[in-house]
Amino acid sequence: MSVDISRARGDVVVLAGGTGGAKLARGMLDVVEDPSRLVVIANTGDDIEIYGAHVSPDPDLVSFWLADQIDERGWGLRDDTFAVMDALRELGREVWFNLGDRDLAWCVERARMRDEDGLGPTAALARLNEAIGVHARVLPMCDDPVRTWIGTTAGWRPFQEFMIRQRAEGLVEGLEFRGAEQAKPSAEVLAAIAGAHAIVIGPSNPLASIAPILAVPGIHEALLAAPAPVVAVSPIVGGEVLKGPTAAFMAFAALELSADGVADFYGELLDGIVADESVGRLPTLQTDTRMGDAPARARLAEQVLGFADALAG
Repeated sequence: MSVDISRARGDVVVLAGGTGGAKLARGMLDVVEDPSRLVVIANTGDDIEIYGAHVSPDPDLVSFWLADQIDERGWGLRDDTFAVMDALRELGREVWFNLGDRDLAWCVERARMRDEDGLGPTAALARLNEAIGVHARVLPMCDDPVRTWIGTTAGWRPFQEFMIRQRAEGLVEGLEFRGAEQAKPSAEVLAAIAGAHAIVIGPSNPLASIAPILAVPGIHEALLAAPAPVVAVSPIVGGEVLKGPTAAFMAFAALELSADGVADFYGELLDGIVADESVGRLPTLQTDTRMGDAPARARLAEQVLGFADALAG
C-alpha cells in the first residue's frame, strides 16, 4: 500500500521521540510513495556525551528503524556485539550506559565529524544515514545543545541517568530542558514544517520526548502557523502506556492518562487526534493504535495520513 503525495503541497513530517515515534515513522516509510518526502524531526534532549562519543538516542533510534537495522531488543543495531563495553568493565570502568560496538562506532564518527569536519548534528546525521541507505530525512530538533533534566526525590538527573541508573523510579517532581532558551531550530526543520502536507506528532511521551522539541524557540510558533493539519497519535492504549514512564510524566503535569490528557497537553497545536478512544472536543480518528508488526504500523500510518487529508479538506 502507498499514499501518493507527489502532487501534494509538500512532505509528511513526523515529530518523534522514543520507540512509539520511531515505529510510526517506519510505518510511514511503507505508505509514503517517495521516501525523500518523509521528514522526521527527532528529540535531542536525551543526548549524552560518553566514551568519547556523541550519543543521540532518539534520532538514531529513528534512523535504525528506517534502515531496518533495529535490534529486537528495541534499541541499537541488530546483532551488534558488546566487546568494547566488556573490555571497559575488565579495565575497571563502570559501564552503566550500554552501547554495542557498531552503535559506538556510529556515535564516535558523529563526534569526529563535529570536532574535525565542523559539522553540526543535522549535517552529521545526514551523512551517517546516507551510509546506511536511509533516504528519508531525519532532522535533529536543533543543532544547539539542549538537555532534558528530571527532578525526583533523589535530586536532579540528566534524562539518561534518570532512565538507566535510576530506572525511572520515584515521582517526577521537575522537568527542565536546559539550553532550550538559547537554542534555535535549524533551517531544515523550519522549512519542513512550513512546506508540509501533513504534520504528525508520534505516539511518544508528550512531556519527555515531544516537549523538548516544542521548547526550542520558533518550533511551536512554526507549527501553529503551518498550513498543514497537525495530528497527534496518542501513546495511551487501553488506558495504559505500552512502554516507558509516560504515566509518571503525565501525573507530574496533572494530566489525565488518556487521549483527553494528551489533547490537553498539546492544546491549540492540534487539528485532530488519533486514539483508541474518542476525544469529544477534537476531531478524532478512533482506531487501534498498537503497532505490533509491520502490517499494523503501515495500517496506522495510512489511516493517520488519510485522517490528515480529510482535515485539510
